[in-house]
Amino acid sequence: MKVLWAPWRMGYVVGDAPPPGSCIFCDLPGAGNDRENLVLSADEHSVVMMNRYPYSNGHVMVAPRMHGADLGALAAEPYAHVMERLRRTAAIVEKALSCHGMNVGLNLGKVGGAGIDTHLHWHIVPRWEGDTNFMPVIADTKVMPQHLLESYDRLVAHFR
Repeated sequence: MKVLWAPWRMGYVVGDAPPPGSCIFCDLPGAGNDRENLVLSADEHSVVMMNRYPYSNGHVMVAPRMHGADLGALAAEPYAHVMERLRRTAAIVEKALSCHGMNVGLNLGKVGGAGIDTHLHWHIVPRWEGDTNFMPVIADTKVMPQHLLESYDRLVAHFR
């Protein structure tokens, strides 16, 4: 029997949640350990972070620094900055990971699929030809071919 090793998912499986009132997009940038916190880049308007519970290796998120879940409340200038950051981050993911395509999206509200429904964030999920197979259907298991921190190390150099 082969073992699929993805220890970073355990927190998700057992339902570990951040303390009430905390927000990864607000609290982790500038907290001191970008690699441990999976922060790839941050500036006054946006933050780019790896997803700790990725759908695919190289799964990143781009979020405005303004805390909030209302897309309409995001002013034009920060919105434009975040969209430019999203565009540049997608190009970095493609170049750094040599992916064949990607899914890019925003989930609004818990019902809309947002795992963190109190802070807007866009997902960039790299995809490769043949990256889906029988495992999710038969075994309800997704195979992650690259460790989370290895993905981080491949991406972070492109943000510096």
